[in-house]
Amino acid sequence: MARTKPEDFKVEDFYFLKIKNMWRYFWSEHPAFWCICGYLFIEYFRPQSIYPAIDILPWAQLFLLGALGFSFLDKKSKIQWTQTHTWLVLFSLQIYISFIFAYNISISIEQHIQYTQWVIVFFLIVSIITSKERYYIFIVIFFMCSLKLSIGTAKIWAFRGFAFTDYGINGPQGYFQNSGELAIQMLILVSLSVYLARYMWVFSNRLEKLILSLAIITPILTIVGASSRGSQIALGLMIIVFFNKNIFKIKVLLIFVILMFSIFQFLPEEQIDRFKSMGGDGTSTQRILYWQNGIEMIKQHPFTGIGFFNFPAYFTDYYPQDINFINHKGERVAELPHNIFIQIGTDGGVLALIFYFLILKSVKIKIKKVDDNLCSQIYKGLLMGLFGFLVAGQFVSVAYYPFMWVSVTLLVALKLNFSKTESKTNISIQ
Repeated sequence: MARTKPEDFKVEDFYFLKIKNMWRYFWSEHPAFWCICGYLFIEYFRPQSIYPAIDILPWAQLFLLGALGFSFLDKKSKIQWTQTHTWLVLFSLQIYISFIFAYNISISIEQHIQYTQWVIVFFLIVSIITSKERYYIFIVIFFMCSLKLSIGTAKIWAFRGFAFTDYGINGPQGYFQNSGELAIQMLILVSLSVYLARYMWVFSNRLEKLILSLAIITPILTIVGASSRGSQIALGLMIIVFFNKNIFKIKVLLIFVILMFSIFQFLPEEQIDRFKSMGGDGTSTQRILYWQNGIEMIKQHPFTGIGFFNFPAYFTDYYPQDINFINHKGERVAELPHNIFIQIGTDGGVLALIFYFLILKSVKIKIKKVDDNLCSQIYKGLLMGLFGFLVAGQFVSVAYYPFMWVSVTLLVALKLNFSKTESKTNISIQ
């Protein structure tokens, strides 16, 4: 008998990529779940960029509104409060308080959606994704959309003969168009893929194993080809962290050496030269000036910062002598600080920074016994991706991009959906 109700399915029915079962389950679920998955698909797959003819409506906003409206009718949807919710609310209050004392309040008001959207997304996802089955479908959509992005961008670099360009590799319009931001999403994908593969390999057929392999290989190629030094440093550190406990075992050490050597061989000579000049080239010099003066701004305005997204305007007016580049209009105008912590600190002051760190700390799950279950592997993959984001984020202004907010949301939903009901996971919520 065909299964037509959500309760007819178990999460194990989907391993690793049983499309038929997942498809049946999806359409047996509530419209609230359809809408939140639709939002994720629109934001990450970007069909409106591939087919401009359909780019006539604000699809992401419509799906979020649908998810919000239907969630009131969905018996499974519920608000489950965690420490992360508390710190997120306090962080939000601090950011909005900074509007009042902003150097230019009109800038903060104009840019407020850059942050507000992630609060809405967090609450909706955590409230609607309330079962292991829903969670697995949701994270598979996240995985597959990111994989589509990595295959497409790795293909671009391969067709370019793995050659260097100063602009790196461009993704589709949106959050991943810029080469540096694209590379950060690839960090998140490769870390999730490695840990998924560790668990799912035995459940996978040949095609599924190929997909898992591509999800590890293609994001690494994209990171190497993206010409983003910050993300390449993050990738190197992630590999070291992954191997660190077993690095002195001959087999592990050999794999580590081969992997690092292969990545180094793919690095174009021009990119190696960029690393050699790191700290002394024009880009590095400008960023150091942003960081030094940004720290001074936080010291001078510790309680509320200079206002949300006010860094460029404030820096342009108070530190014009430290702007080394001229924009396309022939003007010396500052950019954002190219560092997520300085961006947060100048936006909302020291309290905003504290709450930001507490958000990150609150997603930690205490694993009492390490075993190869799905929950622990997804957790490790998401946490490693978050680590990669934090490293790469020291060189770019991506505090309000989806990387951290979506990762934190997925970690909180994981904590709520798996640790309470799965006795085999040996996980307790802090």
